[in-house]
Amino acid sequence: MADRYNLKNPSVKRILQEVKEMQSNPSDDFMSLPLEENIFEWHFAIRGPRDSEFEGGIYHGRIQLPSEYPFKPPSFMLLTPNGRFETQTKICLSISNHHPEHWQPSWSVRTALVALIAFMPTEPNGALGSLDYKKEERRALAIKSREAAPKFGTPDRQKLIDEIHEYMLCKAPPVPRSVDSPSKTEGDVPAPMEGSNHTEIEGQAAMAGYVPVIQPTNNEQAQLIPANSVDNNYTDEEHPSREIPARATRSQQQQQHIRVQRPADDRLFTLAAVGLALAIMVLLLKKFIKWSGHGALFMDGS
Repeated sequence: MADRYNLKNPSVKRILQEVKEMQSNPSDDFMSLPLEENIFEWHFAIRGPRDSEFEGGIYHGRIQLPSEYPFKPPSFMLLTPNGRFETQTKICLSISNHHPEHWQPSWSVRTALVALIAFMPTEPNGALGSLDYKKEERRALAIKSREAAPKFGTPDRQKLIDEIHEYMLCKAPPVPRSVDSPSKTEGDVPAPMEGSNHTEIEGQAAMAGYVPVIQPTNNEQAQLIPANSVDNNYTDEEHPSREIPARATRSQQQQQHIRVQRPADDRLFTLAAVGLALAIMVLLLKKFIKWSGHGALFMDGS
C-alpha cells in the first residue's frame, strides 16, 4: 500500500501510520481499514454499546478523510440501518466536518470511532442525519445487523466490508432479549466481558482531551461506555451472578475494618495500664521515703 503513495505527503504519512496502528493494536469494539486504491476512504464497523438497545449490533459505515487530514475533520456516513442515524447520509457530529471548529489534529480515526460509539445511545435532538426510533425498533435492527454486511459500492469496497463484518461478528456479543426489563434472571444477564481492555474507550477519549458533543448549542454529553469482547458460547456456570462478588466484597471490608480497630483498642488499654502502674509506683515511692525518714532529712536540709 505504501508503494502507491507519496510518503513525503504529511497526510499520506499520517494515514499510513494510523493503518499500521489499527492493524497492530486491534479492538473488539470496532474495526476500520482504508481501501487499497484510496487510503482517504475508510470503511468501518462498530459494535453497539453495552447496556443499550444497540447492544450486540454490528454497524457499518464509511469515513472520508480530506486531503488536508489531520488538520481538517473527516466526514462520517452509516451504512447499516440502526434507528439512530440515517444511512448513506453524512451525519452531524462534533467530530465531523459539520463542526470543523471542534476538530483537533491530535484526533485520529480510532478516536473518532470511540466517540461514535459513545454517540449511539444519546438523544438526537434534531441533529442533521439523526433518527429517533423506539428502543424496540432499534433492538430489532441490532439483531438484523448481524445477519449480513450491507451492500455498498464497488466489489473492492464490498470485499472490505464483508471482511470487516466477519471480524466483528466473532467479537460482538449476542443481542440481549431485553434491555429495559426491571428484573433480569441470571440467564438474561450478559456474561462478564473478557479478553480486551476495559478502559479502552475511556482512555482513548481522555487521550484526545474532549467530551463528545452532538451539537455544541445543546451542551449534550455522551457517556463513554466501556465495552469488551464476549465469547458467544458462554454459560451461566462460567459467569455467575454479579451480586455474589458484591456481597463478598462488603464482608471482606467489614472484616478488614474489625481487624484495623482491634489493635488500636489494645494499644489504648496498654497505655492506660502503663500510666496507672507509673502512678502507683510514684505513690509507693513517696510513702517509702516518708516512712524511712528521708523526707524529714530533706526538709531539714532545705
